[in-house]
Amino acid sequence: MQNPYIPVPAEITKIVKQTDIDYTFFVKSDMNLKSGQFVQLSVPKAGEAPISVSDFKDGELEMTIRKVGKVTDEIFNKEIGDKLYIRGPYGNGFSPEDHYGKELILVAGGTGLAPVKNFINHFYDNLDKLKSFRVIVGFKSMKDRLFVDELNKWSQKFPVNITLDRPEEGWIGSTGFVTDHINKMLMKDMENTHVVIVGPPPMMKFTALGFSKIGLKQEQIWMSFERKMSCALGKCGHCKIDETYVCLEGPVFRYDKAVNLID
Repeated sequence: MQNPYIPVPAEITKIVKQTDIDYTFFVKSDMNLKSGQFVQLSVPKAGEAPISVSDFKDGELEMTIRKVGKVTDEIFNKEIGDKLYIRGPYGNGFSPEDHYGKELILVAGGTGLAPVKNFINHFYDNLDKLKSFRVIVGFKSMKDRLFVDELNKWSQKFPVNITLDRPEEGWIGSTGFVTDHINKMLMKDMENTHVVIVGPPPMMKFTALGFSKIGLKQEQIWMSFERKMSCALGKCGHCKIDETYVCLEGPVFRYDKAVNLID
């Protein structure tokens, strides 16, 4: 029986710069994943960190990583042909089937767009499974935008509203926080509307409250928690909130569960 703590090597095949501190790393991998799950990514002698998987297909896994510490600093020093070490996948992800036949709204803040990129691509390829699909994405500024080409591609099939906290000269899109745009939404069928929210905890909290105020029930909203996973196997307790292990039961939760998860 394989030791679940031992990672396997994965060769880097491509590196794409998204912003000054966000790069997307493509590695060879045959992992069987689900949108919203995460992996534990390690560099020998530097350590290990939980990383969301932004996309996966054809023996390739894609991770969009922000340079924020010792482990990610070492990852950013890697080049094509080098190896990263991965174990997983872990956690409870998004189930696209939960939303079939619904009016679906996805709201992402900043790097929260990365864990749902595969989820969005699923519906880009299967738009007939939904009654409608809308995406709202908030970034701090133009230089903080992720997946610009994909955002343009998606907007050819369904509405994609990009809003900036700090608009700059030449920006012709929306401005303000994602929560500023909730009240502008007209949903034809409130009872058959689902919302997926991913981003920083305050953004998710107030976005969920905003949708609740306009009539959505808690069981119509999903969100993904960002936590410092350590073992990812429910043993160390680092990600535990009350009696809930986020690495096992999350990071994706329906809001009627998530609303009670308070540190």
